[in-house]
Amino acid sequence: MDKFINWLLEKRKIVIVFFALMTVLCFFLSTGVGVNYNLMDFLPDDAASTKALDIMDEEYNQAIPNMRVMVKVSGISEALEYKEKLMAVDGMDEVTWLDDSADIYSPIETIDQDTVDDWYKDGTALFQCTVDEEKEDQVVTQVREIIGDENSMSGQAVNNVLAPSNSAEEVSKIILFVIPIVFIILTLTTTSWFEPVLFLATIGVAILLNRGTNIIFGEISFMTNAAGSVLQLAVSMDYSIFLLHRFAEFRQEGMEIKEAMAMAVKKSTGSILSSGLTTVTGFAALILMRFKIGPDMGYVMAKAILFSLVCVLVLLPALALCTYKLIDKTAHRSFVPSVEPLAKLLMKLLVPAALVFCLLLVPSNKAQQSNSFIYGSSKIYTSQKTQMGRDIKAINDTYGESNPLVLMVPKGDMEKEVKLNKALLDMKNVTSVVSYVNTADSTIPVEYIPEEDASQLYSKHYSRYVIMLNLTETDAGSFEAIEQIKEIAGSLYDEYHLAGELANTSDLKTIVNEDMVLVNGVAIGCIFLILLFNFKSISIPIILTLVIETSIWLNLSVPYIAGEELSYIAYLIINSIQLGATIDYGILFTDRYIEYRKIMPKKRAAKETMQSTMVSVFTSACVLTLSGIIMGLFSTNSIISQLGNLIGRGAVLSVVLVLMVLPALLVFFDKLIEKTTYHAVFYKGENDYETNKQEKNHRHGNGRHPGLLGPRM
Repeated sequence: MDKFINWLLEKRKIVIVFFALMTVLCFFLSTGVGVNYNLMDFLPDDAASTKALDIMDEEYNQAIPNMRVMVKVSGISEALEYKEKLMAVDGMDEVTWLDDSADIYSPIETIDQDTVDDWYKDGTALFQCTVDEEKEDQVVTQVREIIGDENSMSGQAVNNVLAPSNSAEEVSKIILFVIPIVFIILTLTTTSWFEPVLFLATIGVAILLNRGTNIIFGEISFMTNAAGSVLQLAVSMDYSIFLLHRFAEFRQEGMEIKEAMAMAVKKSTGSILSSGLTTVTGFAALILMRFKIGPDMGYVMAKAILFSLVCVLVLLPALALCTYKLIDKTAHRSFVPSVEPLAKLLMKLLVPAALVFCLLLVPSNKAQQSNSFIYGSSKIYTSQKTQMGRDIKAINDTYGESNPLVLMVPKGDMEKEVKLNKALLDMKNVTSVVSYVNTADSTIPVEYIPEEDASQLYSKHYSRYVIMLNLTETDAGSFEAIEQIKEIAGSLYDEYHLAGELANTSDLKTIVNEDMVLVNGVAIGCIFLILLFNFKSISIPIILTLVIETSIWLNLSVPYIAGEELSYIAYLIINSIQLGATIDYGILFTDRYIEYRKIMPKKRAAKETMQSTMVSVFTSACVLTLSGIIMGLFSTNSIISQLGNLIGRGAVLSVVLVLMVLPALLVFFDKLIEKTTYHAVFYKGENDYETNKQEKNHRHGNGRHPGLLGPRM
């Protein structure tokens, strides 16, 4: 390793040029990475609704209706004119309106009022459209030109077109706000104006390398694209800080610049890799999910942390050696006040904090399990900050929610098809059914029906029923309606296939609930093993894992207490992110406590640990907290916004528990920790503490070098 470090520092200019070239290359590669905004595309291939979609694609030329268009009209004739204009758009496969369900040339009063209200009311007409997925961009653009901004459109086709532009704008805003805030935080907690520039440049390179290499995946999910860069910045900034602090310490001891950096890299590599490994493990656990957003984020974010580690251990030393004179010239006094008064206060609160922790342990776990969840995409784009969200609200306020489903059953038995059609229409929340027997007289042979019309309902093997439900997943009875449709079809046929957003969401609910147990179990298990290896202790991994897991439970209890619906995807991902990212606080605190405990009594060791780690923990937590809050404020995507809020709140809770509860547990279980930790010999007396303290200060140095110094990790 020494040879590599020396070579690295000797060839530092070559290293910088190499990373610069790779960064430029990855910047251009990143523009070729696709982003998928359709949540249901991430269902596993063996899900029943996914198979149904595959069969429908093979058997029919027409997809499930994927757009609703609402226009203000003066009467039926104007509505028909709009329908003709919509049907004339290239890429518009089908437009359905009232005239497809009733004889509109009869007096409107003679038509069933419920049927009329599904398509025409309050001076508006609602069209159900099916758009060719390959021509969604041009269709959405042309439809907007036809209907104008005063009318509304919604649906998956609209989401697929408008969400990317909204998301790209939001990601840029988030990054533009996060970077200055992180810079301010780093400036306040370091002693050089240039240090934060080094930190941000290093992690910025890592972010671009990660985004560019995402080209290997072809496309990534909207979740990973929107949150990935911010998360990478927030969770890996510690590594840079830690390395440069070690560099500063060795400079204090009188080492030459190159020697000090070589020693800093050598001494900090183990700690940085250990810290990074817990974060990588948290993200990597997502790879085990069957729901494909998990592997998508898991692979990308695990790769992101690895790039951050490489940049910190290879690029940052080269940059620091080339700019150390600038760092020294831009030195400033420390802006961090003494933390000793706060440490004394927290020491007085250890017992009350531990009691509150014990009281909240079980209730918080129960509360976070009792959340009301949103599994699908029905509420993702409903923010009123966007035209898309306002259109969705306008349509839903007038006509209610709508969920199209497609049921395919084996064709050939007309009697069964008639029974199926009647049973579906008799269902409480079914507003309409489009099928062969509902469109044409069941006594008329299909051969006499125009092929263009028949092919949309009859394929080579199946008869197709397009079912409209006035429910979304958040409505009571939505999943029960799906099960009822399956029961009706199952009572008549041995084989049937149900496709559509609500059917997909029903499958997703089952899948992610299974994923939750696996992902959490693996993440906790792997991090436990890392802690076991790192501390060579049985008790410490249990204490640390319990503290961070409880902070996660408290975090996820807030939506339950507030009565908010929580996206299950955000719920699932925050477990891995918060565990992997904030366990580092506990590792840092415990590692320093064990070090101090060898030379001083347990309570004094806890206090000294607080004083020496508090600024470092606060710095990291502030970056993570504010990054999460900004994501929550600026993202109009409800999942990303919720995830940001969870990340921000989770970082705060983790810090509170690490600084108030963890010390209490370490002190209380001090004897158990000593007995269950390999080669742990704790200090037993009081008299020689000051001598030991002086010896320790003499070894590490009391002075601080200008620049390169902020909080010691």
